[in-house]
Amino acid sequence: MKSHYISNGSIEFTQASFILMGIPGLEAEHIWISIPFCLMYIIIFIENGLILHVIQIDAVLHQPMYFFLAMLAFVELGVSVSTMPTVLGIFLFGIHDISFGGCLLQMFSMHSFTLMESGVLLAMSIDRFVAIYSPLRYTALLTIPRITGMGATIGFRSVMLMLPLLFLLKGLPFCGHNTLTHSYCLHSDLIKLPCADTRPNSILGLFVITSTLGLDSLLIVVSYVLILHTVVGIASGPGRWKAHICAVLVYYVPMISLSLLHRFGHHLPSLLQTAMANAYLFFPPVVNPIVYSIKTKEICNSIVRTLSRKRGEVQSNR
Repeated sequence: MKSHYISNGSIEFTQASFILMGIPGLEAEHIWISIPFCLMYIIIFIENGLILHVIQIDAVLHQPMYFFLAMLAFVELGVSVSTMPTVLGIFLFGIHDISFGGCLLQMFSMHSFTLMESGVLLAMSIDRFVAIYSPLRYTALLTIPRITGMGATIGFRSVMLMLPLLFLLKGLPFCGHNTLTHSYCLHSDLIKLPCADTRPNSILGLFVITSTLGLDSLLIVVSYVLILHTVVGIASGPGRWKAHICAVLVYYVPMISLSLLHRFGHHLPSLLQTAMANAYLFFPPVVNPIVYSIKTKEICNSIVRTLSRKRGEVQSNR
């Protein structure tokens, strides 16, 4: 459905809704495909919710590193909450339509949380550098007010960078097809549809990517070069920074792969693009809590204590 208006003697259309795609060629199997998707969302909410819970209730984990880990779990939940309505709507109920406003809101929410995740990963690399380079001043430098300020700055930066993209898209006329290639709304997907000059959108989008993901990844690399230089001959706490390296790779590899596919992979099968989009969506929030639980002894012990306490409470209530 489209609404239209007349501009300079020509009719232009403003898109009222978009059509989201599931997995091309497997439409008849969507109800079965919904089972692993539902399981992954359940795993994401349980894992990240458990990380947030144990950090909140366990005083041993009231340290800077774990506060940053709680931020990471929160933004990964935010990405999942942003996409879950349309993803499960398509595969469970066959609902492919999304309103123009709903699509913009999903794009804004998902990309904002994604940018926040990049900022949190950078903050975590700074945390690891301070902990290894200056362990005696670690808690004095990374106080709760400073950590709170860093979190607020990350959130503010992400929202402020996404708002111009939102308003630029809102003002564009749409008069072509209205089918998107994924089960959720991406900016790189949306700017292919308007029948007007989208160069400002592309330039601003490139600036956002460069000034956040590009700069963050560069600073993360620099911080870990310094960390590796510092930890030569030091055996203490390797699991923590190795877990963070895994988290960085889990976040950036699917994201960069999907971006390259959107820009240069137009000739590739749509099934491959769909697979990469879903890997980008599910891989980080599923894998990161597992990595931190295995590699970080304190998190693992706290989870075991929490689950044992809950089990004891259940048995005592019987």
